[in-house]
Amino acid sequence: MKKAPDPIDRHVGSRVRMQRILMKMSQEKLGDALGLTFQQVQKYEKGANRIGASRLQQISKTLNVPPSFFFEGAPTSGAPAPSGGFAEESSSQYVVDFLSTTEGLHLNRAFARIRDPKVRKRVLDLVTTLAEQSQPARE
Repeated sequence: MKKAPDPIDRHVGSRVRMQRILMKMSQEKLGDALGLTFQQVQKYEKGANRIGASRLQQISKTLNVPPSFFFEGAPTSGAPAPSGGFAEESSSQYVVDFLSTTEGLHLNRAFARIRDPKVRKRVLDLVTTLAEQSQPARE
């Protein structure tokens, strides 16, 4: 039986992936900078392999972020959230998970390039309407 990746390892890996994509760096390029194969980078990003402290330091230097960046928004184990409770934590985790996807990063990057506030508002209204239409009707 295969063991599921630890939630913290998955979170750290997804933050590595998010920052790598934001920097428009391939897994191969990151692997080369770290002396790894792109397959090893893939395993780190999926949380399948745990990233050691010295490797995390290397990754943080390569991606130009502090090591603490990889733990921002990390799930807590066992302890309740200091404020806001479980609903807020799962909601913010959904945002982190979405922004870690290719689609989330591309959407975020494209939206940030829209300078006109009126156009940004119209895009937001469009997305909200489309999302509401895709929800099943409640009775």
